[in-house]
Amino acid sequence: MSDRSTPNMLFRDFENTFRFYERLGFQETRRDAHWMILKRGGIVVEFFPHADLDPASSWFSCCFRLDDVEEFYSIVLAAGVPERNDGWRSGAQTQTRRMGRHGRSID
Repeated sequence: MSDRSTPNMLFRDFENTFRFYERLGFQETRRDAHWMILKRGGIVVEFFPHADLDPASSWFSCCFRLDDVEEFYSIVLAAGVPERNDGWRSGAQTQTRRMGRHGRSID
Protein backbone atom coordinates (compact mmCIF):
# COMPACT_ATOMS: atom_id res chain seq x y z
CA MET A 1 0.00 0.00 0.00
CA SER A 2 1.32 3.45 -0.78
CA ASP A 3 0.78 6.58 1.34
CA ARG A 4 -2.64 8.10 0.78
CA SER A 5 -5.16 10.41 2.35
CA THR A 6 -7.84 12.79 1.10
CA PRO A 7 -9.55 14.30 4.14
CA ASN A 8 -11.58 17.50 3.93
CA MET A 9 -10.93 19.58 7.02
CA LEU A 10 -11.99 22.91 8.46
CA PHE A 11 -9.54 25.68 9.21
CA ARG A 12 -9.58 29.22 10.55
CA ASP A 13 -6.62 30.74 8.72
CA PHE A 14 -5.23 29.75 5.31
CA GLU A 15 -1.72 31.01 5.93
CA ASN A 16 -1.21 29.47 9.39
CA THR A 17 -2.58 26.15 8.19
CA PHE A 18 -0.37 26.19 5.10
CA ARG A 19 2.76 27.11 7.08
CA PHE A 20 2.18 24.24 9.53
CA TYR A 21 1.73 21.63 6.79
CA GLU A 22 4.57 23.11 4.73
CA ARG A 23 6.94 22.26 7.62
CA LEU A 24 5.78 18.64 7.22
CA GLY A 25 6.68 18.61 3.53
CA PHE A 26 3.32 19.50 1.98
CA GLN A 27 3.06 21.75 -1.07
CA GLU A 28 0.12 23.90 -2.04
CA THR A 29 -1.56 22.71 -5.23
CA ARG A 30 -4.64 24.96 -5.15
CA ARG A 31 -5.99 27.87 -3.17
CA ASP A 32 -8.91 30.21 -3.67
CA ALA A 33 -11.21 32.04 -1.27
CA HIS A 34 -13.09 28.84 -0.35
CA TRP A 35 -10.66 25.94 -0.66
CA MET A 36 -7.02 24.97 -0.22
CA ILE A 37 -5.44 21.71 -1.36
CA LEU A 38 -2.06 20.54 -0.09
CA LYS A 39 -0.10 17.52 -1.28
CA ARG A 40 2.85 15.46 -0.03
CA GLY A 41 3.60 12.49 -2.25
CA GLY A 42 0.34 10.53 -2.46
CA ILE A 43 -1.24 12.36 0.48
CA VAL A 44 -3.74 15.07 -0.39
CA VAL A 45 -5.29 17.22 2.35
CA GLU A 46 -8.13 19.59 1.48
CA PHE A 47 -9.23 22.50 3.67
CA PHE A 48 -12.24 24.78 3.65
CA PRO A 49 -12.68 27.87 5.84
CA HIS A 50 -14.76 27.93 8.98
CA ALA A 51 -14.15 31.06 11.07
CA ASP A 52 -16.13 29.75 14.07
CA LEU A 53 -14.19 26.50 14.31
CA ASP A 54 -13.82 25.20 17.86
CA PRO A 55 -11.21 22.42 17.73
CA ALA A 56 -12.33 21.07 21.10
CA SER A 57 -15.81 20.26 19.82
CA SER A 58 -15.06 19.55 16.17
CA TRP A 59 -15.79 16.04 14.88
CA PHE A 60 -13.41 16.47 11.95
CA SER A 61 -10.33 14.29 11.87
CA CYS A 62 -7.56 13.24 9.54
CA CYS A 63 -5.96 9.84 9.06
CA PHE A 64 -2.68 9.42 7.16
CA ARG A 65 -2.02 5.88 5.96
CA LEU A 66 1.75 5.70 5.62
CA ASP A 67 4.21 3.15 4.30
CA ASP A 68 6.92 4.42 6.65
CA VAL A 69 5.47 5.80 9.89
CA GLU A 70 8.90 6.20 11.50
CA GLU A 71 10.13 8.40 8.64
CA PHE A 72 7.10 10.70 8.83
CA TYR A 73 7.33 10.79 12.64
CA SER A 74 10.93 12.00 12.28
CA ILE A 75 9.79 14.72 9.87
CA VAL A 76 7.10 15.85 12.32
CA LEU A 77 9.60 16.08 15.20
CA ALA A 78 12.16 17.86 12.99
CA ALA A 79 9.45 20.41 12.07
CA GLY A 80 9.20 21.33 15.75
CA VAL A 81 5.82 19.74 16.45
CA PRO A 82 5.91 18.86 20.16
CA GLU A 83 5.48 15.25 21.15
CA ARG A 84 2.55 14.81 23.55
CA ASN A 85 0.90 11.86 25.19
CA ASP A 86 -2.28 13.53 26.42
CA GLY A 87 -5.45 14.38 24.58
CA TRP A 88 -7.37 17.58 24.02
CA ARG A 89 -8.10 19.59 27.16
CA SER A 90 -11.44 21.38 27.07
CA GLY A 91 -12.74 23.14 30.18
CA ALA A 92 -13.18 20.70 33.03
CA GLN A 93 -13.08 17.69 30.73
CA THR A 94 -9.76 16.04 29.99
CA GLN A 95 -9.30 13.13 27.64
CA THR A 96 -6.05 11.27 28.06
CA ARG A 97 -4.72 8.45 25.95
CA ARG A 98 -1.33 6.88 26.15
CA MET A 99 -0.01 6.28 22.67
CA GLY A 100 2.15 3.35 21.61
CA ARG A 101 5.08 3.40 19.21
CA HIS A 102 2.99 3.87 16.03
CA GLY A 103 0.30 6.17 17.37
CA ARG A 104 -2.01 3.37 18.47
CA SER A 105 -3.87 3.94 21.70
CA ILE A 106 -2.76 1.61 24.46
CA ASP A 107 -5.51 2.59 26.91
